Amino acid sequence: MSAGEPARESAAGTAARMLPGKPVAEAVLADLGPRIEALATAGHTPGLGTILVGDDSASAGYIRMKQEKAAELGLTSPHLHLGQDATQADVLAAVAEMNEARDVDAVLIQHPTPPQIDFDAALLALDPDKDVDGLHPVNMGRLALGMPGPVPCTPAGIEALLAHYEIPIAGREVCILGRGTTLGRPLALLLSQKRPTANAAVTVVHTGVPNWADYTRRAEVVIAAAGVPGILQPEHLTPGVTVVGGGVRYEGRKLLPDVDEACEQVAGAITPRIGGVGPTTIAMLFRNAVEAAERRRAA
Repeated sequence: MSAGEPARESAAGTAARMLPGKPVAEAVLADLGPRIEALATAGHTPGLGTILVGDDSASAGYIRMKQEKAAELGLTSPHLHLGQDATQADVLAAVAEMNEARDVDAVLIQHPTPPQIDFDAALLALDPDKDVDGLHPVNMGRLALGMPGPVPCTPAGIEALLAHYEIPIAGREVCILGRGTTLGRPLALLLSQKRPTANAAVTVVHTGVPNWADYTRRAEVVIAAAGVPGILQPEHLTPGVTVVGGGVRYEGRKLLPDVDEACEQVAGAITPRIGGVGPTTIAMLFRNAVEAAERRRAA
């Protein structure tokens, strides 16, 4: 158990183990350090390009945070900022510029975009090998086929978190509540692959399944990925289960997680309300960027 993360008494009769994401992210970023240095020594400084459309303050803050982390790690961070009135043609031109940029290995198109912008069309125009989020259809196909390529960041972060805390996954029942394309669906593909930190019996349920709680109560690991605040309650769980909160929704700046805090009273291990999957998602974004640079260097 990490220092500063007290256990909480659970209905299972033992202390619920907290699973913060920060130590996991730190381990991932520490592993990237020597790889970034090796690339720089070989004359290839990794570059994470970002595209921001509009003037949303939260989105601008996320970009600044990623630029600061890039500088801290030794990556460059070329940036294109388009105005609130940008057209679809403007966005596609920015994507094309990033695709061609020799100093850019990976690209992030910040979401959400203004209503006149078709984000999916912008994503489709992005070079799949530079897709740092791993959400391009080509990369989703690579994931489904077990081929190398950038993996969606939050699913990859969840796998890393479970592995870091030595939560057994192989051969166990994992239930994912949510089928979204950014989390639930790719996570199911990832955790069912034949790998020591995966190889699970994965069930995906969602709000279209009236008896979804029958599945979560049966599982040994439950991952909430629905984006429905408080959907997962203690009565939906078996005592001692491992619970990972991946789905969130924002009300203004207020974070509304899928997992009700009372689930701590039942779980054997659980991610905290704040600081769980978030830090690991960011770490995986930088891992994707570095791996993209390594692939380009080796080509």
